[in-house]
Amino acid sequence: MIKLNIHEAKTHLSKYLARLEKGETILLCKRNTPIAEIRPLTQQRKKPRPLGLAAENFSVPDSFFDPLPDDLLDLFEGKGE
Repeated sequence: MIKLNIHEAKTHLSKYLARLEKGETILLCKRNTPIAEIRPLTQQRKKPRPLGLAAENFSVPDSFFDPLPDDLLDLFEGKGE
């Protein structure tokens, strides 16, 4: 684990990000008092999720595309209560 103060982290951010990518953990300190632990992500998604992954799990009614009533539109625009 790497222990460093905020100033050191800001000054050499690229260097420490590279070490994070290699799997190291950083203990970030303020005046030598630990305030945060920065760890690399355990799993990174390599490829995007396929489109339509949940298509069979729900359905959108035809009325979904109908215009909204004026009173509801007014609420969205901050004109209502």
